[in-house]
Amino acid sequence: MKFFKEFRKQEVLALLYRIFLAYVFYQIARLLFWYFNKELIKVDSVSDYFNLAFHGTAFDTTAILYVNALFILLSLVPIVINTKKGYQTVLFWLYFITNGIAYAMNFGDFIYYKFSQARLTSTAMEVAKHESNVFKVFMVSVGQHPFVLIWFVVLMALWVFLYKKVKVTEQKPLKLIPYFIWSVLFLCGTIVLVIGGIRGDFKHSTRPINLVDANRFVVNPLQGNIVLNSTFSFFRTLGTNNFKEVHFVDEKFITDNVQPYKIYDRKVENRPNIVIFIVESFGREYSGAFNKDKNIKGYVSYTPFIDSLAGQSLIFPNTFANGRQSIHGMSSVLAGIPSLTDAFTSSPYSNQKIQSIVSVCNDLGYDTSFYHGAPNGSMGFLGFGNILGFKHYFGKNEYNHDEDFDGMWAIWDEPFLQYFAKNVGKKQPFMTTVFTASSHHPFKIPEKYKGKFKKGTIEMHEPMQYTDYSIKKYFETAKKEPWFNNTIFVFTGDHTNQIAYGEYEKAMNRFAVPLILYSPNPEYNLKGVNLETAQQIDIYPTLADLIGYNKQIRSWGRSLVSDKKYTSIVVNSDGSSEQFIIGNHMYRFDGKQITGIYDKNDLGFEKNLMGQLKTPETEKEMQTAKAWFQDYMDRVINRKLK
Repeated sequence: MKFFKEFRKQEVLALLYRIFLAYVFYQIARLLFWYFNKELIKVDSVSDYFNLAFHGTAFDTTAILYVNALFILLSLVPIVINTKKGYQTVLFWLYFITNGIAYAMNFGDFIYYKFSQARLTSTAMEVAKHESNVFKVFMVSVGQHPFVLIWFVVLMALWVFLYKKVKVTEQKPLKLIPYFIWSVLFLCGTIVLVIGGIRGDFKHSTRPINLVDANRFVVNPLQGNIVLNSTFSFFRTLGTNNFKEVHFVDEKFITDNVQPYKIYDRKVENRPNIVIFIVESFGREYSGAFNKDKNIKGYVSYTPFIDSLAGQSLIFPNTFANGRQSIHGMSSVLAGIPSLTDAFTSSPYSNQKIQSIVSVCNDLGYDTSFYHGAPNGSMGFLGFGNILGFKHYFGKNEYNHDEDFDGMWAIWDEPFLQYFAKNVGKKQPFMTTVFTASSHHPFKIPEKYKGKFKKGTIEMHEPMQYTDYSIKKYFETAKKEPWFNNTIFVFTGDHTNQIAYGEYEKAMNRFAVPLILYSPNPEYNLKGVNLETAQQIDIYPTLADLIGYNKQIRSWGRSLVSDKKYTSIVVNSDGSSEQFIIGNHMYRFDGKQITGIYDKNDLGFEKNLMGQLKTPETEKEMQTAKAWFQDYMDRVINRKLK
């Protein structure tokens, strides 16, 4: 029993109490933030507000643990003197200096939000760097809004008062060995909990929560700012913002050559349904339909059904992804927004109104929905889907049959696609997107299909066949549905994965994904092979064209089925440089200048023509690449994506 006496009960309870106080005051700040901005962020009822506040706890946890990591460590580290008055005084000042600064960020947003329409992010530091009157602006703001400062002072005073209500009395350990054992055990457990709290959860299938995840829990994207807190949004965007306005050309050059706005004038009487398949890790190399003329020695296709479907479709064998991760694929395919060195979806600018195929379909009265068989919110899809304006989201929760869970990521593709086929179409016309999941690390397939598919030469080949088989079974079900015949189906991959053939090890081919447009309705004339260079961001304007949306759209892509030919500018990033395909050349760009020029067939970037090739054509193309980058930064930063 003496062993248990050295458990540092009063210190542990005091620490828990002090961290709990932070949660309480963050919720008070959330309420005040909404109160000061209630005319900008509508909340329908008290219960709706409490729902937003409840979900905000996850973001508060991350913020509180960021700020208090050192305080927690020093509270628990076994150095014997922890309970002495002097040591507790040091902890007191550490706690209130760090929490006071972090807490003040939220109060600044009571005012700042009215102008920025977004929570505080690290971009504020970039803005402040170029301003010499920051202190003056601050003082004027305080003078104009004295109640914000008063609230801050009053709440900090109350926080101090409540903190002092629980004191740690001096207590010297009698048995040092039990004291150290208990301390180490509790410290290790706390570290694990802190890591999980900062990430947002312990699930293998989710990335650390980000700003976009706040939109998982809202009806209106603006309400995501209530779920968030300013401390979280600031820390989460530190070191991630390479978004900076640049100026290379005048606006007329952008209008004439980048053509960020398009108009199509197709007449459509009976608007088609739209079904978009974003197939996890679907690299172009896996599908034989896209490799007929590649002359790859020993080539084997692992998508027999997709190959057969491609024979009845319009396909684009020279299509490239606009990003490197799943969430990049979602923004590219649905909203026509590629991800450059830094991903748009994890940037401080992701939470803004965005024109997309979703908003276009909503404007035309479509029923819009998104399906993904992973735990709701995985990969940031639910949050970004709410930003885009999907009317319905169907994930693992809605599927509600955990026996079909693959144990790692999501519901197996076959049962989830059956659910997908039967659940859509209750209202027409509809536009729906499904993001598959099974063709992914750890490259597993259901036990009942072991031995059904050939292993191939890389781990990816077997699950890719399973996904292809799942899509085949989907079509067998979908064909029986009344909506099938007036539907346009789109197939592409979010990004590539394991590589089996040298052709796809080439730098640009690491972005090589398939693109298929299929419809059983011959009216849409979606047949043949189009060898033009295409990209994911072309899907949105292509579909807007096909459904007869005749208003102006904001898009860096172009319709691939229109007689109206806009300039093709293919763009993606390898994480260090932006890459463009314009005309007959590829260009690498570091954000300031073109660093490489390559023939468009030199997909491995083997021969840099920078010093050899200088023609009026390449000069204009280089300016066009810079102009595109300038327009992208301007629209993202200044919230002009709608």
